[in-house]
Amino acid sequence: MTPTTASFKQNATAAVADRDLARALAGLPGGLVAQRAAAMARMPEFEALRNEGRDIRDHTIAHLDIYLEAFAAKAEAAGSRVHWAADGDEARTIIAGLCRERGARLIAKGKSMISEEIGLNRHLEDLGIEVFESDLGEYLLQIRGETPSHIIAPAIHLSQHQVEADFRRHHADLAAGRDLSTPESLVAEARAVLRRRFLAADIGITGANFLVAETGSAVIVTNEGNGDLSAQLPKTHIVLASIDKVVPTLDDLATLLRLLARSATGQDMTAYTSLLTGPKAAGDPDGPEECHIVIVDNGRTDMLKNGMGEALRCIRCGACLNHCPIYNAIGGHAYGWVYAGPIGAVLTPAFLGIGPARDLPHATTSCGKCDEVCPVKVPLTRLHRTWRERAFKSAPRKREQAVLRLWAFFAKRPRLYHPAARLAIAALGALKPARNPFRWLPFARGWTARRDLPTPQGRTFQQLWAERQRGVPDDA
Repeated sequence: MTPTTASFKQNATAAVADRDLARALAGLPGGLVAQRAAAMARMPEFEALRNEGRDIRDHTIAHLDIYLEAFAAKAEAAGSRVHWAADGDEARTIIAGLCRERGARLIAKGKSMISEEIGLNRHLEDLGIEVFESDLGEYLLQIRGETPSHIIAPAIHLSQHQVEADFRRHHADLAAGRDLSTPESLVAEARAVLRRRFLAADIGITGANFLVAETGSAVIVTNEGNGDLSAQLPKTHIVLASIDKVVPTLDDLATLLRLLARSATGQDMTAYTSLLTGPKAAGDPDGPEECHIVIVDNGRTDMLKNGMGEALRCIRCGACLNHCPIYNAIGGHAYGWVYAGPIGAVLTPAFLGIGPARDLPHATTSCGKCDEVCPVKVPLTRLHRTWRERAFKSAPRKREQAVLRLWAFFAKRPRLYHPAARLAIAALGALKPARNPFRWLPFARGWTARRDLPTPQGRTFQQLWAERQRGVPDDA
């Protein structure tokens, strides 16, 4: 069964039991998390840069109409043609029309989350147009028939042995005895297979990390160079980007690039940072003959209206996923849609509705780590709480209501609450200390099944606080 947002609890249960997934995700703390920490240590002004990045994003989002119009004017002056799409259907129709008009049969496609969001590949393939993913991680997922499990590392859930098995199955025309025992040999095989297809592609489609209003440039950042090949080798280049990707100036771009690379992979800059401005000019040795830029809304304007606009600051670095204890336990596919982790728990309800995605905002410990590491300070914890409140109001569950009413009854009556709390703590503390002795607690089994709940020490917080006010030592 394909995971969906509505089946999140079942998806998460299955993911926790997946040993291969656990082994793959175990590399996050020593990999991307450690690399980010090292990058922060090399840059003492990083916190000030975060504030600057937040302000740039807030200013841009507050004036989206101005900067989008400025971008379109500059892009068309540079020779590009800009298309506007209100939603995924319109974006797919525009791109399919461009492909049909040019008789395209093979598409080279760079990594793009917005293309996943609108289901572009399937739409083009249903029309008989072949699409190949040029990013190595996305290519692996394409031959496996899977979707990305991470914003920047789409195949992070796969092991080297799984990749080798997939290559031997999918590249059956190559020598059966070839060596695929190292990452280098796997990359070399993928490069050889994909290079032939780059040269045959009729159209290249890429996403855009940013759109620069000052110059009309689409910016893509990669560590493989596949984005440049997808954009530059075919005769026609199509850029697909959402409205929130625009930035005012090149100076603003420089700030955000410094934040993006360090937060995503711990690099000072990605290996390839390309500013693509229109088709090639007369005399240029390479580049596309045509450039089309499709800018899609697909629910983002609604986010501005419904109080979720701060999530549009996101620059898709993946840091919140890397540091999230929930994502580290279940991976990305359990979330059931394009966006995973803390940012996915905000974006998915915004795009799909809170009904099918009501469990996602609860997929957090509220530890605040995502807020701490976000390079543009998206207040993810607060936005999760907002979605929880809306989910409860839209379709309250009887058990939740009953528990909250019971708690509220006591919380509104301190003379009852304090003695009841002291009685409960004393009763639980009287039990013999044991590993996870409270697995049987009602309404808490989902939490205590995999976590230890320490035995209370016999006094409530209020008691300890009152004693401290009287000068009584804590260990008395």
